[in-house]
Order: sequence, then structure tokens, then C-alpha cells
Amino acid sequence: MAESSAQNRKKKIDTSSLPQAFEPGKMPPQAIDLEEAVLGALMLEKEAVNDVIDVLSKESFYKEVHQKIYGAILTLFADSKPIDILTVTEQLRTNGELELVGGPYYISQLTNRVASAANIEFHARIISQKHIQRELIRISSDTIKDAYDETTDVFDLLDKAESSLFKVAEGNIRKNYDSMTELIQQAIKQVEDLSHKTDGVSGIPTGFHDLDRVTSGFQPSDMVVLAARPGMGKTAFVLSLARNTAVEFNHPVAVFSLEMSSLQLVNRLIASETELPAEKLKKGQLQDHEWQQLHAKIGKLADAPIFIDDTPALSVFELRAKCRRLKAQHDIQMVIIDYLQLMTAGGEKGNREQEISTISRSVKSIAKELNVPIIALSQLSRAVETRGGDKKPQLSDLRESGAIEQDADMVMFIYRPEYYDIKTDEEGESLEGMGEIIIAKHRNGALENVQLKFIANLAKFTNLETSDEFHFNSGEMPTSDEFGNTTQIRKSRMDDLENDDYSSNESAPF
Repeated sequence: MAESSAQNRKKKIDTSSLPQAFEPGKMPPQAIDLEEAVLGALMLEKEAVNDVIDVLSKESFYKEVHQKIYGAILTLFADSKPIDILTVTEQLRTNGELELVGGPYYISQLTNRVASAANIEFHARIISQKHIQRELIRISSDTIKDAYDETTDVFDLLDKAESSLFKVAEGNIRKNYDSMTELIQQAIKQVEDLSHKTDGVSGIPTGFHDLDRVTSGFQPSDMVVLAARPGMGKTAFVLSLARNTAVEFNHPVAVFSLEMSSLQLVNRLIASETELPAEKLKKGQLQDHEWQQLHAKIGKLADAPIFIDDTPALSVFELRAKCRRLKAQHDIQMVIIDYLQLMTAGGEKGNREQEISTISRSVKSIAKELNVPIIALSQLSRAVETRGGDKKPQLSDLRESGAIEQDADMVMFIYRPEYYDIKTDEEGESLEGMGEIIIAKHRNGALENVQLKFIANLAKFTNLETSDEFHFNSGEMPTSDEFGNTTQIRKSRMDDLENDDYSSNESAPF
């Protein structure tokens, strides 16, 4: 009988089938003695709060009593009042929490546990680490519980978990300050390194000479916003830029395409690199010499360090994780996002402007964390279309959120007069095939307009001085002989009378 009773008790406490996070008998990570020491030190030395104010929050403390005491200290600090036993006691009395924390006796006991505020920052960081561990356990437990619930939408669960983890990282991981001595040494070394460069490019080169002259290349940790109306050539520009950076300068580039598939982007790159019209490649209607041209020129592109991710509705949490992985595995030097408004913030859905603000702020923080420039494409509002004159975009045209303009280190617009059927400038010069990069905001440099050439049927931007090598619209078509050498064949003037599907805005493959 006794044996049967023991077996029943054993069955009642058998938890082997429960998830690990729910196992009984485990204490949450905590450091009560350090919490008491830190609170006591804060009431002993008035300057001690400056060492922990950016490390600890109320929630960092495990005991609720300690949370209330630290909350009273924060209130005194915010009001620029002295912090000691008497002021903290009085503040708790004002808050109606003095008896809840154990009265004046408990507060006086805290100061008896320490002699000074020595090592208070180190102790505070341990308390913060315990708090992070508890938060991770809480998030994991909630995720496990929701995952067992068959009625839970799995994508909502992913968003919730991502958002919770992102908040933990944003709220607790802080960078320490750098001294002026260290910063001056780094700055001098950077100047010395740049003195050995002859091209004047200190950042990541784009391959567009005039743009590199103005920007000195895209700088590490910068968020560069490239905005334009649909069909203006945003994707064409960043693909040309990615190709130049990866092929000509061998800098690894990550491209996150939320709108087009990776295969579509590669087809565009192939058309640009081989100088074969995208429409021909799309239909596979290539002549023998064009097949030779394709295979002869595709080699450099095949070996280029370009990494394309076409995950749809990418969240900022996923973006951060993927960028970290690419940085660790391939040492990426630049990130391109096509485009910003298609990303999701994850977690709870606020209004659209708040969501875009969160995305923009997160993209900037990723750029700083990885120390790489991030080129984020963005849409412009329809206000451009209703404006008179040449319809050049302005900063106020950025769509859905002023936070994009605020967070960006550089804002660039793409403007092509042909898009608005503007064929000539004020002096009567032809604007056919002309593209303009308008630098509307440049936190660390000048504001200028950079002229480029746009080749519509290749969906490609080039430098003005090199574009004549394969200018289709002017009547020159590149081809290859049997040895793979490129030659120029001038078309007949009669061909100009025929409709060219590639010269119009409607059919250009942007």
C-alpha cells in the first residue's frame, strides 16, 4: 500500500514531458545582494547615480521593493534634488510607498551593507545582465506557451517574438564612451591612410566619378536614402552601383530585394553587363554572335561578391540578423534595401507613420552597428506629379514619414526629364537619356546635382564620358566577332522611323 502511494506521488511530480522553460524548482537569475549594495551606494555618494543611470532601469531590479526605491531615486535625480537616506525616504512617503518597501528601517539597512560606491558600475552591469536573462526566459516561455496553442497564428507569433527580443536589445545594450585621446588617434590614423589614396575616395566607391567626387564614396555607418517616383529608375541605379562596387572594386555588397525576385535582379545585371537588351534576354531571342557576347562578358559578374536576398515583407529584426551573418561570413561593405516602405517593423502594429519611423531608426542603428553604409530606397509622394515646372523632387516629397529625412545622413533623388516628356533644356540642348542625381541632404558634405547617362533598354546608369561606348538611342549597337571582341555597328537612319519599344518610358525595364 505504501509502495503504491509513493508511485502516485512520483506520478504527480513527473515533469519530464514539460518544456524546459517550465521546469519547477528553478530560481530566475538574480543578484539580490548586488541590488542592495547598489541602492545603498546610491544613497551614500551623490555622484554615484551618474555611473548607473544609463545602465539600470526600474525593471532591472528583481525585487519589487528595490524597483520602488530605485524609482524614487530616479525621480529625485530628474528633479535635480540631492539623493540620500532622508530624501529617498521622503520621496517614498510622497509616493505612498514607504511602508510597502519596509519603512525607514529597511532603507537605512541598505546603506549599512556598503562602505562606498566603489565598483558600482560593475555591480550595476551584473544586475542588468541578470535582468536580460530574466527577459529572455520570459519571452521564451511566452513563445513556447503560444506555440503549443493551435489557435495561434504562427506569423503573428514570429512578429511578437521578434519585437520582444528587439526591445530587449535596444533597451539594454549600450556602447560605452570613447575618450578624446583615443578618438584623436583614430582620426589621425584615418587621415594618414587617406593620404596614400590618389582618388580621394575615403568610403565605398560607387563607380560614378562625379558622385564619388561629391561624397568621397559612401561612408561607413551612413544611412543613404535614394528616393524617386515609380519607374524613375531606382532599382536600375542601385544595381549599377552594386555592380560597380563589387566588380570594379571587389567590395562585397548585400542586396535585399523586397519587390523583385533575385532571378529578376540577376537578369537585369546580365543585361547591363553584357550590353544585350533585357527584352531579348527575356524572350531568349539571341543571335549567334549575341550568345558569344553573353558568355564572353558574364565571367566578371559571375565572380562578383554580390549577395541577393529576396525575402518578402522583411522585418527589421530579420534584416539585422541577416546583415550580421553576412558581415561575419563575407565581410559585406555595403547594404542595399529595395525598398524601405515594403519592410515591416514586427510586433504590434501602430499607424503607418510610426511603423516607418521604427524601420528608419532601426536601419540607421544597423548601419552604425556594422559600420557599413546602407542604401535604402524610398518612394516619393504624388505631390511631385501635381507640381508645375520641371517637377524636380524635394525633401518634403518623401512618402509617409519625416523620420526618413531625419534619420538619413544623405538623401538623394533620381530625376530624369524624359519621364515627364521634357526633351530639351532651357538652352535647347537635348535631355534624351539624361539622368540626374540630386543630393538634397548631405550631413557631411556639399549639396550638388550629379549628371549621369541612363540607357533605357539596359536599365543601366553610366558615367557621361563612358556612355557613348554603347549608346543604343544614338544608333550604335555593340556586337562581338567570332573572337569575342566588341565592335560598333551603326544602324540605318531608316530604323529611326520605326517605333522603338525600348525608348519609351512605358516599356523601359526599370
